[in-house]
Amino acid sequence: MSEVCNALGLTSLAAALPGLLEQARQTQPTYATFLDQALQVELDARKQRAEARRRRAAHLPTLKTLDTFDFSFQPSVPERVIRELAELTFVQTTTNIVFLGPPGVGKTHLSLALALKALEAGYSVLFTTLKDLAEGIEVGAATSPFQQRVRRYLAPRLLVIDEVGYRRLTTEQASALFELVTARYEKGAIILTSNTSFAEWGTLLGNEVLASALLDRLLHHAEVISIQGPSYRMKERAEKERPPSAA
Repeated sequence: MSEVCNALGLTSLAAALPGLLEQARQTQPTYATFLDQALQVELDARKQRAEARRRRAAHLPTLKTLDTFDFSFQPSVPERVIRELAELTFVQTTTNIVFLGPPGVGKTHLSLALALKALEAGYSVLFTTLKDLAEGIEVGAATSPFQQRVRRYLAPRLLVIDEVGYRRLTTEQASALFELVTARYEKGAIILTSNTSFAEWGTLLGNEVLASALLDRLLHHAEVISIQGPSYRMKERAEKERPPSAA
């Protein structure tokens, strides 16, 4: 019977079948109950494999959750809004999220936590920095059409673009970013983090008109969360350097 399961592609059921049959001998379930149990084993395994594939494809640099985010340390972060965003309605409505603030205040942590929630809910996700995205789109520009170069950034339901503002884009990169945001407009959600105010995006892109047009599309359906507060990294460093208290 295991050979038949393997031939049908029911590999997980084939592996679990001896145990299921032994359990059936002891509990004597109905045929319908046994069939349901057997198919559920295969279905659960396929869900797990699909989630593993989505996680690999997402390229999350690390796993972060909202439970490990210290809202008390960063009171400028609206916890209620973040919890509502974690319900993932923004993915369904293709609403963008923009986290603004200086380095170390938790922008990437929150982005990764929401991305993980989306993955767990079955959505496709891709995480990238602006630097990697810009360079990735630019590769093959002379020989490959734009749609082919940005396909991997258009496909996921949620695209996370981290570290916007750390480097100025070339004319070609800025144009490619604009085309990407335009292509995803009202089709796929974007989470973006930036340490640069919107007023400075003209300098970032090297073109005030292009920056204005990009922001118009990015912010039309968006939740903008500005974070002002101390750096988590500086806090962790201070805690490590703090001398132990006397016994």
